[in-house]
Amino acid sequence: MSAAWVALALTLKVAGWATALNLVFGVAVGFVMARWRFPGRDLLDAALTLPMVMPPTVLGYYLLVLVGSQGVVGAWLLQHFGIRLIFTWQAAVLAATIVSFPLVFKAARAAFETVEPQLEDAASTLGIGAWGVFFRVSLPLAWRGILAGLLLSFARALGEFGATLMVAGSIVGKTQTLSIAVYEAVQAGQDDSANFLVAVTSITCVAVLLSAGRLVPGRVIARA
Repeated sequence: MSAAWVALALTLKVAGWATALNLVFGVAVGFVMARWRFPGRDLLDAALTLPMVMPPTVLGYYLLVLVGSQGVVGAWLLQHFGIRLIFTWQAAVLAATIVSFPLVFKAARAAFETVEPQLEDAASTLGIGAWGVFFRVSLPLAWRGILAGLLLSFARALGEFGATLMVAGSIVGKTQTLSIAVYEAVQAGQDDSANFLVAVTSITCVAVLLSAGRLVPGRVIARA
């Protein structure tokens, strides 16, 4: 059962880092997409949402090609910095971040679209700079929707399996997350361990979904 706790700790670590990264990039991209119109905007939106519908194993393959030792990014990191990203917990973070990114991006975009532009214009008229308008007007008014998206992203990162297995593998104590541990336990016939891991994952995900539902109206989550 100790291996189960190790897998739980690693999963929380991976999901936490993935959620933190999505907080930065998902909110930034969501704000840009909510406020600016530019050529190719719909195509970019589709590309950013693609991880939500793409099979995780296909996404994992693309990541493997990109960050593997012979990949464009992976070979560059290995050559210049001696960093081998593949089959590390950082690779699991990368996979979880990309898979769960659309949940934060779409929620943030929907939340920012509910903020009246007139309020931002009024703040600008009063002499507040662009960063000040964002942090003092836009973000405070949109935080509930953003937080709901972050909670959903965290839950998705907790359950990530396919892409993580492709790029991080299943190394006990190093890259074996909860979902992978469940798979390994079932394959090995370890029913007690599998039941414990399934219960922990299910309870955590239900708690996150209930929290997200209380933060924002259902229509905002539906739009995300």
